[in-house]
Amino acid sequence: MRIEDNFLDTIYFDFLYNKLLDNNFPWYFQNSKVVDNDNENQFTHLFFDMGKQTSNYVNIIEPLLKTLEVNEVFKAKVNFTYKQNVIRPHLYHVDIDYAKGNTAILYMNTNNGKTLFKNGQEVDSIANRLVVFGNTLEHTGTTHTDSKYRIVLNINYK
Repeated sequence: MRIEDNFLDTIYFDFLYNKLLDNNFPWYFQNSKVVDNDNENQFTHLFFDMGKQTSNYVNIIEPLLKTLEVNEVFKAKVNFTYKQNVIRPHLYHVDIDYAKGNTAILYMNTNNGKTLFKNGQEVDSIANRLVVFGNTLEHTGTTHTDSKYRIVLNINYK
């Protein structure tokens, strides 16, 4: 597992953050987070799925993909969740199970939510922090209580 703070150049990170919060950026409501009917709500934007581009906004993440030295994107999406009254974990999962590679999570804002790993490790949500791990490692996010929202960008790649 690799954790890197201040991963992106500040100018690009701020550009990306502002694009994701722009009034014209399309977010899509999901009534589940990990599995159908898990009683979790979030908004997402899917850039790639099953190796295919699914968004007209891929250009905003291309510098990130280049910095990560991505050869092939399996799945890339950004998740937006609102604050809750209590911090609690979601369900453990792997993002994809059809190809081996890496999962990268880029935290877009600082909050008291975390990423938890089945092996016991935890990573705090700090703006512009990147964590990269093998995509077979089960992980989950948590809710948060101290910020209006939590935004994380997930990329599964080779």
